[in-house]
Amino acid sequence: MTPLTSAHSASDADTSSCELAIIGTGLAGLAASLFAMQSGIHTAQIGVNAGLLYASGFLDLMGVHPIGQGRVWENPWEAIDALTADMPKHPYARLRRSDIQQAFGTFLDMMAAAGLPYRYRPDANTRVITPIGTLKPTYGVPESMWNGAEALGNLKKCLLVDFWGLKGFSAVQIVEMLRDNWPGLQAARIAFPAVGPSVELYPEKMARALELRSHREELARELRPHLNGAEVVGMPAIFGIQQSREVMADLASLIGAKIFEIPTIPPSVPGLRIKETMEGQMQSRGLARFTQKRVLEASREKNGEFVLDIGEPATNRIEHRLYARGVIFAGGRFLGKGLYAGRKKIVEPLFGLPVFQPSERTKWHRLQVFDPRGHAVNMAGIEIDDAFRPIGDSGQAAWENLYAAGAILAHQDWMRMKCGAGLSIATAYGAVKAFAKDL
Repeated sequence: MTPLTSAHSASDADTSSCELAIIGTGLAGLAASLFAMQSGIHTAQIGVNAGLLYASGFLDLMGVHPIGQGRVWENPWEAIDALTADMPKHPYARLRRSDIQQAFGTFLDMMAAAGLPYRYRPDANTRVITPIGTLKPTYGVPESMWNGAEALGNLKKCLLVDFWGLKGFSAVQIVEMLRDNWPGLQAARIAFPAVGPSVELYPEKMARALELRSHREELARELRPHLNGAEVVGMPAIFGIQQSREVMADLASLIGAKIFEIPTIPPSVPGLRIKETMEGQMQSRGLARFTQKRVLEASREKNGEFVLDIGEPATNRIEHRLYARGVIFAGGRFLGKGLYAGRKKIVEPLFGLPVFQPSERTKWHRLQVFDPRGHAVNMAGIEIDDAFRPIGDSGQAAWENLYAAGAILAHQDWMRMKCGAGLSIATAYGAVKAFAKDL
């Protein structure tokens, strides 16, 4: 592969160095940073924070395979075994089951220690409620949503609540969607504390408002007349940001019933919680972070060290030059700008890596938008070897110290397979482990 070169001058830019640079601030990039720092690796991270605001908070491991048949698995580990047997190039096939278990366990332990615990069954997926009222299989369930999963499983008498002025979340719609699965489910719409029915509401502002006890007391007063003997109450995910456990415990006490959250459409409060919790952990561990910045150019020294020129994409001005012994590329696909879809083909613009993709643009999509088999473009991405190193034009690793993780990897359709979080966490773990071995 042709060596990378830098087209910009950085003579007046600040410089620093690290052992490992992680490009990307989605779940894969954040998980890789935490795994690296836990291993004592001097780490820097670069990226624009956005992707986690679209996250539901659920941590999918493996739920659906084959996609075309829509087979839903109760045991995610059996699903992974079947998947890797059928699709040996899927990123999960690069990992042993023990590695995936270790990755998930370590990640969930770190989240719990930081005050954002998850609940899960070791060998089983859990059915959870989506914002539109469908059910989906997931592995890691935020503690704030676990009462809903249990109530659904036990068909407890439940009330779902939404709010005047909150768009994109309808308790009535969810009740109608779940009527056959959950008899006796009821819905109510109430006013949110301190605002009128005509005021447009936003989940993040609502969540921060409920961190004040006076607002929780007012909400409880609005809510109690609608309980009608409900054992459990479900509401949109608005129970605080940094203090969600305290907010929920207090509100449950005020109304005398268990409560749980249901994700909303983006922007997502559960995603924001993950982002703020992980960033807090990284700050406490001394991670060097270049937030709201991008790598404008990447080049390599004769000794193999990467040189990353960091700055603002809008101005194309280099603000910092970072030297790194190794790089984990977790830039995501199109939303994260790890990949770019042109009129004729998909390219990876930063390192110039080849992209696995359909041979022609006309083969990217099937005729039907909602074809249950998915679309070929969703399998596009960077191919890797067993050490998570991107494959170059020669069919071998492009460079011995470049690794990749997360959604940018080829041969996976994380959205339809219900494996997005598992893919991000497990491949981040695999990439860090490979780098540490070579360090």
